Amino acid sequence: MALLHAAADTMILCRDFIMHHITYDAADETATAALGAALAEVLPDGTTVALCGTLGAGKTRLIRAIAEAAGVDRRDVVSPTFVLIKEYHGRRTIYHIDAYRLCDEGEFLELGPDEYFDGDAVTLVEWADRVEGCLPQERIEVRIEVTGRRSRRFEITAIGRRYAAVIDRLLGMLNEEKREEGREKREEQ
Repeated sequence: MALLHAAADTMILCRDFIMHHITYDAADETATAALGAALAEVLPDGTTVALCGTLGAGKTRLIRAIAEAAGVDRRDVVSPTFVLIKEYHGRRTIYHIDAYRLCDEGEFLELGPDEYFDGDAVTLVEWADRVEGCLPQERIEVRIEVTGRRSRRFEITAIGRRYAAVIDRLLGMLNEEKREEGREKREEQ
């Protein structure tokens, strides 16, 4: 069960970029998987997604859901904390970067992130707040907050005009999912 807040029609002007934003409350891992599947559907090739949250917040879990929905075996998706970058190949290519063990942005730049950011794959960056100055100006940002033992709050923001429509499509998909859940519950009664 998931709850949506702040419709995508909420726009905030910030540094000459339009930000579209939604909040998704996931009661459990099933709801997180649904969010990941929706993101996999709406993220265009070449998108960078910056994931931020505390240790254990669910960054890798969300990435696993996105990759699985893109045709990657979920067992192949693990946090690349020690290898720093992993590539997954399903129906589309996904780059999974983990900045947790990096000392600073200079060390991140040594990895050559622009090659990943400028490609056709979806690039997912865990601990993105540690290397924020190195990220593309336009991106999707996902901030994850632990709200309970299994529950999480996902603050999803499109930074820049390029991704505003992605948030609109995501909101539409998640709302449709909620309507479908409601229909199924009514039919069961």
